[in-house]
Amino acid sequence: MRSVKDEAQRAGLLYLLIVATAWIGLIYVPSAVLVSGNAAETAERIRASESIIRAGIASELFHQIVQIYLVLSLYRLFRATDPSRARALVVLGALVSVPIVFVNVLNEFAAMRLAGNTPFLAALPRAEADALAYLFMTLHSQGVRVAAVFWGLWLLPFGALAIRCGFIPKVFGYLLLLAGGAYLADEFAALVVPPAAGVVGSVAGLLELAELPIVLWLVIWGARGPGAGAAAAP
Repeated sequence: MRSVKDEAQRAGLLYLLIVATAWIGLIYVPSAVLVSGNAAETAERIRASESIIRAGIASELFHQIVQIYLVLSLYRLFRATDPSRARALVVLGALVSVPIVFVNVLNEFAAMRLAGNTPFLAALPRAEADALAYLFMTLHSQGVRVAAVFWGLWLLPFGALAIRCGFIPKVFGYLLLLAGGAYLADEFAALVVPPAAGVVGSVAGLLELAELPIVLWLVIWGARGPGAGAAAAP
């Protein structure tokens, strides 16, 4: 059975793996393919970048699978601290957000079919098919924002558990709460109050980085202080 320190370092390595791979599908691919307001140019980029889009899809599926293992590791780590919050971490961190991301990649597959030379879509005029491809790419971006609501929500029980556990410095818990609030503000503005999205997003984007320090702490130190050598929950 792993000690709390070993389980914490395992969680940190899984977390680091997510950070290292998630940006491909969530940041790089949309910025390389989607041209805001221009369906024809977006469709042209889709046709020229199918391998990049498929790499982005693989990235999204991979890091969400890793997310499941991360959440389970954190559950074992924190269950003795507060079982109720540990269960909330599992629900918000995996049971809801992971299926959203998995289903959301279908929008990218649809965009590639519409922009490509798919035989059964030959009846559609090229301009109409390109417009639909653009629509599905923008739907994918909005789907990521819906999932990001839960990426903010799961940081709240995570932060509370980090503050209470005694084997992680409390400052990291407060940083997680700050990052969780920033995610929620960012997505609320983008989905509900679009005119405010630019201003809110520029500030929230910086505050969301407050999620990262605990990743390095877990990888390097795992857990320190009272209880660090105890057995983690099975």
